[in-house]
Amino acid sequence: MAIGRLMIFAALAPFLVVTHQDDPVAKFPPELVRFVPYQKTPVFKAAGPGHWDEKIRERGWIMREDGGYKLWYTGYLDKKGAVMQLGHATSPDGIRWTRHPKNPLYTRHWVEDMMIVKHGGKYHMFAEGKDDRAQLLVSDDGLDWTRVAQLDVRLKNGKPIPPGPYGTPTAWFENDTWHLFYERGDRGIWLATSQDMKVWTNVQDEPVMTPGPGEHDRDLIAFNQIIKHKGRYYAYYHGSARTGPNAKLWSTNVATSTDLLHWEKYPGNPLQPLSQNKSSGILVHDGKAYRLYTMHPSVYLHVAE
Repeated sequence: MAIGRLMIFAALAPFLVVTHQDDPVAKFPPELVRFVPYQKTPVFKAAGPGHWDEKIRERGWIMREDGGYKLWYTGYLDKKGAVMQLGHATSPDGIRWTRHPKNPLYTRHWVEDMMIVKHGGKYHMFAEGKDDRAQLLVSDDGLDWTRVAQLDVRLKNGKPIPPGPYGTPTAWFENDTWHLFYERGDRGIWLATSQDMKVWTNVQDEPVMTPGPGEHDRDLIAFNQIIKHKGRYYAYYHGSARTGPNAKLWSTNVATSTDLLHWEKYPGNPLQPLSQNKSSGILVHDGKAYRLYTMHPSVYLHVAE
């Protein structure tokens, strides 16, 4: 009987493994995808007329650090030709925010759609510059920033990528290698790597993720954040359609990967109703659970369901 049971288990084992690997819940656990609004109103929004951050836009970055929360965001005046500038705010709980008295923190160059990786005791900010060209800024304290350079991104053969925008830079550091995800006109996501942060070389010259097929990300996509959870990578990204009834509505979505190169989108995307136009989402762990913040055009908080 024991031998018979062993033979039956051995015969079924491959199917059991495949079933687990194909299980959406295993790939997309509830703590990463199921969030409900904390409240109906934003926890942080534009300052309004008369302020340098009359409007805020695109991806900001929230970090839980030193017993509280820190927010970096893009502010600008609501007028033609306005320059995007860097703002900062802090909070004891991630809900009630106080703007920094030195805002705007950085005014020498256009800074928009940023994210931060803290590495080697420094804050490394990857952001869009003017004309959606990715750039790097560094800081010792997160307040005083120095622009290093516009990112030098190359094709796999070492030649410069074709002229044009390459924005929404999203960085991930692992095994002594920097990984840079970027979009070109939101038409797809490309991946480049670097050892020195001076030259970035495409892993492949084709996108690692393309738009669609869902209506919520049919034509346009951009990564916002990479996290690692239980051995898998998760990319939180925003998407939209160019035409149709949902044109110009942006959504927050997630995809998973085991190698940063091949991505599978969550079948339950978007994470919040498309009609709510909640974009530029990132996750922040509050010490007990993940929170989802969406940031365009105001910052909304979503908590675990």
